Amino acid sequence: MDIVDFKKLFKIGEKLHSFLDVESLLSELFVILKEEYPNFSYDLLLSQSTYKHSDVLGIALEYDSENIAATNAYLTGEIQYEFSHTDKSKILYTPLKGKQGIYGVLQIIAPHSLDVQTKEVEFMTLLAESAGSALENAQLYQKSRKTILELQLINETAYRLNSDLPLADTLSFMAEQIKSSFYAQEVGFFLDSKERVKILPGSTPFFFSTTAQTYIDYIKGKLKKENDPLLFGDISLPLTNQSKRYHSIMVVPVVLGKNLKGFSMIMHEKPYFFSFETFQLLQTLVHHLSLSLTNSMLREELKKLVTTDHLTKLHSRNYLDEKIQSSMKKDNEGTFILIDIDNFKEINDSYGHQIGDEVLIQVANFIKGNIREKDVGARWGGEELAIYLPNVPLDAGVAIAQRIGAKVSENSDPHITVSCGVSHWNREKPDTDQNLFKRADEALYHAKGTGKNKVVTQGANSKVS
Repeated sequence: MDIVDFKKLFKIGEKLHSFLDVESLLSELFVILKEEYPNFSYDLLLSQSTYKHSDVLGIALEYDSENIAATNAYLTGEIQYEFSHTDKSKILYTPLKGKQGIYGVLQIIAPHSLDVQTKEVEFMTLLAESAGSALENAQLYQKSRKTILELQLINETAYRLNSDLPLADTLSFMAEQIKSSFYAQEVGFFLDSKERVKILPGSTPFFFSTTAQTYIDYIKGKLKKENDPLLFGDISLPLTNQSKRYHSIMVVPVVLGKNLKGFSMIMHEKPYFFSFETFQLLQTLVHHLSLSLTNSMLREELKKLVTTDHLTKLHSRNYLDEKIQSSMKKDNEGTFILIDIDNFKEINDSYGHQIGDEVLIQVANFIKGNIREKDVGARWGGEELAIYLPNVPLDAGVAIAQRIGAKVSENSDPHITVSCGVSHWNREKPDTDQNLFKRADEALYHAKGTGKNKVVTQGANSKVS
């Protein structure tokens, strides 16, 4: 080979090594080959690890009896020759070698009409080695960049998940991270219980559909056998023909101690869409999510304990006060009901304090069964309970109090009755929560003093029995 070829080869090597993107590097290699030897045809037979980086160029190298020469070139690192009896063409297989391995084989096909000179073989061999070295550098660079991005993702995720976000915000943030990082089409978070799987906020809308239940049930069945992460490359479940099918699924369980508390699932309709490296990264992220989920659940439980009466499971007095104060700032009106169990001391004296507690629980259950989700039932203190009804007029509040009183009288065991004092506020005149309480207390006092087992509204003259 003469000196001009070496200079040319040096310049080509410099150019190839300037590319840090595998796709761009392979494209440039084809351009160079076409410029140098326009009458030859070329193909790249890439190893599986290299082929993953190239969506357009090259084909995966298959290790079978039809590719003996290509396989030998890849395994030995030495150039191989082949002669085509079909069209009398000559085929060269030159390995793409780097310092750490061989990344594929360059296939060069010379037509029957052309003779391949020794210096051309030497040039293409050295070119392939230069391309292999450049390819190795590009892959190492991309791998290091990928590692850096993954570490940044894990770091950012861990930071955000440990910043005391509410559970719903935590899961919504996590869903966005997973969708943007893994290109997932569907992301779901699930809390497991003996009765059913609860779909948590942050999950994509698909998981609230009927079709999704087939996937959820299947995954739950798999996790019940073993609490191990699951990776499906091409799953096919029995669905209706109209249903959109997801073939690639990754599942990571949320395990606390040895108990399955839930799981995360991400899906894509293309088969084999998620790589094993992606699967490992998801496991790391969900591990952080598990810790955050545990902390969030503990915070929610602690908050519930602080705002809930231990015996009746109604809200606490402080919670009731906060809700009324908030309502008086934003709502147009509201009704407050103060409820007292008639002759409660006699119940304790006759049956004992345990039965007295059961009576309180019974009345609390009647309250919970007769108010809306946005209404507030609370333990006021002792044998007194309370209800606040935001944006409810006085007459409707009185009707609710009467209904609860009737339910208690008809269904309690031992038989008891309750007296109720009802007060109301509206935005037309200034008012405070303390005045609202005082009016209800006065009405209740009037009810207790005039025979009990009745409902009295604010102002003794407006009694309703």
